Amino acid sequence: MTVPLGGVPLAGHRAVYEALAGAGFTDVWSSEVAGTDAFTPLAMAAAWSPSMRLGTAITPVFTRGPGLLAMSAAALAEAAPGRFQLGIGSSSPVVVGDWNAVDFSEPYARSRDMLRFLKAALAGEMVDHDYGTFALRRFRLERPPATPPPILLAALRPGMLRLAAAEADGVILNWLSAADVTTALAEAKSSSPDFEVAARIFVCPTDDAAFARNVGRRLIAAYLTVPAYAAFHRWLGRDEVLTPMWRAWAAGERKAALATIPDDVVDDLIVHGTPDQCRAKVERYAAAGVTVPVMALLPTPTIEAGGPTALLETLTALGC
Repeated sequence: MTVPLGGVPLAGHRAVYEALAGAGFTDVWSSEVAGTDAFTPLAMAAAWSPSMRLGTAITPVFTRGPGLLAMSAAALAEAAPGRFQLGIGSSSPVVVGDWNAVDFSEPYARSRDMLRFLKAALAGEMVDHDYGTFALRRFRLERPPATPPPILLAALRPGMLRLAAAEADGVILNWLSAADVTTALAEAKSSSPDFEVAARIFVCPTDDAAFARNVGRRLIAAYLTVPAYAAFHRWLGRDEVLTPMWRAWAAGERKAALATIPDDVVDDLIVHGTPDQCRAKVERYAAAGVTVPVMALLPTPTIEAGGPTALLETLTALGC
């Protein structure tokens, strides 16, 4: 499950983690956009839920300096030995440039260089190297983790997918259907039997299809108009079906953009239905090759009306 959950303060997440563990969830994964940072919710989970695995999906490679990112990852790996996976990715020009005042340039090269640096630094090595997009002089972690965390790379299109397969311990997928997984993994061919394939899957557990599709349309318009995701879906073959949305969005016609998104596209990219139906749809991702299907819980009428109690009940219903 993606954490933290909306509507629950961080200090109240102990009950969330306990409910997830009780429902059979094995992992909690964080994201980092403009809410919480990626590490704080996982640090709390490390203390409150000592059996669960933890992961970041993702920590941007631009918004922290290399040394600070290595220190943050090492600290969490020390707090949860053997249970933490570090997911990194390029993020987007809005998050990196507009919100963090960092130059978003050469995202592929920066991701490659940060991946190589982190593997060396988290292994306890002295790093004195010019990687190309940044250079470090005599950096060594004072507290390298006894168990270095696996590093997963967020990837959308062939170049980054191949980089993940060649140099990372796993790949993180996002905003794709279960049927799209095969296309992505055809590029991310790893020889390692331990190669992880994580995918964030947006889940709206309600039998009110109209509500779920309205939520889904807003998310699709917000995300798939980002250039990297637009290019990803062109590559996946959705150019024709999504072009009306892109044109309306570029013209500033937000409502019109939402209206152009067909139901079948929403149904492909947003899992919705009863909890049992949602679970079955998530299992399709696993059958396609995803080893870590990470649900991202979306609001439902039941959760909105019932508050924290309904939220915890929903988590239990989604579990195994």
